[in-house]
Amino acid sequence: MIDLPDAPTSQERDTLLAEIGPLPLSGQAWPDWVRILAWIVLAIIGVQVIAAAIRLPEGQVSPVMAGIVILLFLALAVISWHMQTSVTVIDERGLRQSWITRREVAWQDIHSARFVPLLFSKRLVVFPRRGRPVVFQGGTRELQIAFAKISLLYRRRRI
Repeated sequence: MIDLPDAPTSQERDTLLAEIGPLPLSGQAWPDWVRILAWIVLAIIGVQVIAAAIRLPEGQVSPVMAGIVILLFLALAVISWHMQTSVTVIDERGLRQSWITRREVAWQDIHSARFVPLLFSKRLVVFPRRGRPVVFQGGTRELQIAFAKISLLYRRRRI
């Protein structure tokens, strides 16, 4: 059996929260350029769908396929909307992010955390003691710095 690392002490967690700055720390989950890009891509897809629908003769358009295309376009619009409005919050209780479904992990439930700086978003992957990992997006520099500090605290605990 693998020996699990101890959770950070309340003093270590308090030190981390003090380093992060005045709480609650909140910001948009996705960077501005990613949110704008999502809407541009959605608009291009919409124009292409409309142009294709206009060019096709009436008899060649399957109602089922047209319904599927419209449904997929609406699903992309919902995702773009949630990217636009999603907010990540770090406070004394833990981490939260509004999304299609709410993401939330309390400090005492965190087993480990990893900062993943990808091209389109900087993420903190939190591994709770029970259940599946939870991914938090950080669209602001302050959130990204906080994510790195959280990850560092949990990395130190494993060493």
